Amino acid sequence: MCGIFGISGHANAAAMTHLGLYSLQHRGQESAGIVSTNVDGAVHGIRAMGLVSDKFTDAAMQELTGPVALGHTRYSTAGSSTIENAQPVMVRFRGGHIVLAHNGNLTNATEIRESLEDQGSIFSSTMDSEVLVHRLAKSRQLTPEAKVAEALEGVEGAYSLLVMIGSTLVAARDPYGWRPLVMGKAGDATVFASETCALDITGAQVVRDVKPGEIVAVETDGTLRTLERDPARDLHRCVFEYVYFARPDSRVFGGSVDRARRALGRRLAQEHPAPGADFVFSVPDSSNSAALGFSEESGLPLELALIRNHYVGRTFIQPTQSGRDAKVKVKFNAVREILQGKSVVMVDDSIVRGTTTRGLVSLIRAAGAREVHMRVSSPPITGPCYYGIDTPDKAQLIAANHTVDEIARKIGVDSLGYLSLEGMLGAVPGGPHGFCEACFSGRYPTKAPSVPTKLRLG
Repeated sequence: MCGIFGISGHANAAAMTHLGLYSLQHRGQESAGIVSTNVDGAVHGIRAMGLVSDKFTDAAMQELTGPVALGHTRYSTAGSSTIENAQPVMVRFRGGHIVLAHNGNLTNATEIRESLEDQGSIFSSTMDSEVLVHRLAKSRQLTPEAKVAEALEGVEGAYSLLVMIGSTLVAARDPYGWRPLVMGKAGDATVFASETCALDITGAQVVRDVKPGEIVAVETDGTLRTLERDPARDLHRCVFEYVYFARPDSRVFGGSVDRARRALGRRLAQEHPAPGADFVFSVPDSSNSAALGFSEESGLPLELALIRNHYVGRTFIQPTQSGRDAKVKVKFNAVREILQGKSVVMVDDSIVRGTTTRGLVSLIRAAGAREVHMRVSSPPITGPCYYGIDTPDKAQLIAANHTVDEIARKIGVDSLGYLSLEGMLGAVPGGPHGFCEACFSGRYPTKAPSVPTKLRLG
């Protein structure tokens, strides 16, 4: 899962991209990058490990001039967490420069890479996105959008792409519509972003979503061309965007994330009430809206019993288990005055590996809670995701290997209730059809990749 942002036709394109990436930081915290093209066609970029705020100094940003820019925040799902794998990817080819930013996961990238290597291609990274750069460089098509369309032929899996070829900015989305990509306008400039919150911070107005299967090309003078490839008969938008990944102030897939999560919480209260509890609280921040919905439906008061340290990133998208464990220890603190002697309902959006949840429950009990009832606003995650979420190994998923009762004992709660699959799909905007729920149901819309695990550099 990553965040991508692109803008064309703005005098301060890189500065706007910098702002946009701040609003997409939740989608990736391993590395960030910005690349711009100036009026002479020269390309300049900054890529760095860590957060957007770490390396993008005023002095560095002054080098990024021109009317077109791309930005990326990375959470690795294919390829190791190294500077070589940071995006946007930037290469020189016979026609100038290619710059690419990708959100998603290509399930047949290994086969494509092997074919390209047999033809003499040399790769400088281990990420799946680089195969698209090689295909773009090989294309003999005349227009940027046609080059992108040719490069995507036979590519399987999830992708929302932003590509800069010369001064042309191209946006593309896979035919299944797995990952969100929205188009907006900031004055005369055209903006693309993973989520609408990145448009809000730049003052851009939402125009529409890039359609599944669509390719949109934009010139710096505002000229816009579209190339519509056939969308899939059945869309497979990632329902986990509504459950966890997207920011609550965003709209993705045309629906409000906040309203979706409130609806998930209300449905959860209907399916798994806790009538003897004193109050409900969320595991902040991604579960705040679901806890509000649970409170509204159940009539239980909502309390702020768990406080999050906002200077610590998201634990789920840390690339290693040791990183997740360390973040949990400094990320949360319980409010003893609220919890002492109480029976409480703790609402979280999901349980993936269970390690974070077990630590949180211990924290709540240590603060004096008499009973802890866990409620989860999504179903048990029982299978890996091949489309952009870092759960490649089924052995890591607690619900794939244990019953609900066993999970309750393992994480140390008095009761545990998951939202049903039907309840989740019925609660999200546009449901119950048109969503990918393979990690919950095991119904994968494509075949599994031949090499499902990450490529890791030693």
